Amino acid sequence: MKIIVNKLIAGILSATLLCCLLGSCDQFLDARPDKKLVVPATLADMQAMIDNYSSMSSNTPGAGEASSADFYLTDADWAARGEFDRRVYTWEKDHLFATGDLGNDWSYCFGSTYICNTVLEGLPKIGRTAANAATWDDLKGQALFYRGMNYLNAAWVWCMPYDDESGAMGLPLRLSPDFNTPSLRSTLKETYGQLLDDLKASVPLLPAKTMHPLRPCKAAAWGVLARAYLSMRKYAEAGLYADSCLQVNSALLDYNTLNASASYPIAKANAEVVFDRAAAMPPPLNPSRAKVDSNLYALYPEGDLRKTVFFKRNTNGTYAFKGSYLGTLGVFSGIATDEMYLIRAEAYARAGQTEKALADLNTLLRKRWNRSLFREVGAASSSEALQLILLERRKELLMRTLRWMDIKRLNREGAGISLSRKVNGQVYTLPANDLRFALPIPEDVIDLSGMQQNPR
Repeated sequence: MKIIVNKLIAGILSATLLCCLLGSCDQFLDARPDKKLVVPATLADMQAMIDNYSSMSSNTPGAGEASSADFYLTDADWAARGEFDRRVYTWEKDHLFATGDLGNDWSYCFGSTYICNTVLEGLPKIGRTAANAATWDDLKGQALFYRGMNYLNAAWVWCMPYDDESGAMGLPLRLSPDFNTPSLRSTLKETYGQLLDDLKASVPLLPAKTMHPLRPCKAAAWGVLARAYLSMRKYAEAGLYADSCLQVNSALLDYNTLNASASYPIAKANAEVVFDRAAAMPPPLNPSRAKVDSNLYALYPEGDLRKTVFFKRNTNGTYAFKGSYLGTLGVFSGIATDEMYLIRAEAYARAGQTEKALADLNTLLRKRWNRSLFREVGAASSSEALQLILLERRKELLMRTLRWMDIKRLNREGAGISLSRKVNGQVYTLPANDLRFALPIPEDVIDLSGMQQNPR
């Protein structure tokens, strides 16, 4: 089994296979591999493919987080980075991703999706029986879940914010592992329709709970659906799915019990984590060089324990982020209950249910503040409550791969959020709703597939 899985993953993650995945590659197809080594033959083979953490769960897109301006680089650190990192940092219009290999967000996302499609195509060939029904259904649910989540993550990076009427370009929807299928961009509405269909179809197939949050369960699918609808600005649906997730797991860590002086105070797979996943960390985001924006740090008053749990003071007086839910310096991109409380609270506030919105917000804040200093927050109106919730979302969910999506959807609500960075005395800006909020698809992918590039 190890040989089968290693061969399969190696093939998926080779540059030649990516060529076939995204365009055509006749020479590769002419060289027929030994199918006994690369085709999964059993349900155990398929589960081993999905359980490969490095392929499925440790490399979700991180470019959006690198673009969202929660951190800054010194001029020296910016100059020391490679060309692609420097261009991402200043929101250049093209050439943001390394080409000619698999070391970029696009290939990570579509490599994982290829595995999902391989499983979904292979399951009917094995057949569902009374003896294997539970395992068969779970595998199908996992593959649909990952594919839906992959497309959501990709849409946040390479597409403009969702709009029912815009007709904006979406993603190439690869629904088969067949290399010969051309890659054609769907509309953004079609992209969201597909990912919602995948996630909803996964729910009845997934187990209610799993032994470890590395594998998806129903609550995880509901959590991703809550995210999807939030990014679509369909707040009622987002709140309902967040509520479904919280009905299964509503646990919150009490930050009063954490060792804030630890290198990484928050443990991996802690009680809040519904589904454990990590983003590919762009080198500029490494805490050794990424300095937390001073205006962001100033949002945390004394008594807010996140000020010491999330941040460490550098020797030069700046601050670095250490509050990852991975228990390391990595970027957590999974589903956790704190996010679900904030989604449900926002949905309540937008629906005019102020008391319910504040109840959710205070439930979270009670676990984030020093016990002796905590006072419940109040609001005179639902609009005032909404502003409090959005502020706490900003403070609670940094470095979670969520800010880039938040900026885009809130700008569609009229927030007018623009970004700026200074490098060597020159100020670079990204105005609200700029076309560069949809990052360019890697140029080699465009060349191989013939797809239309994002406009600039």
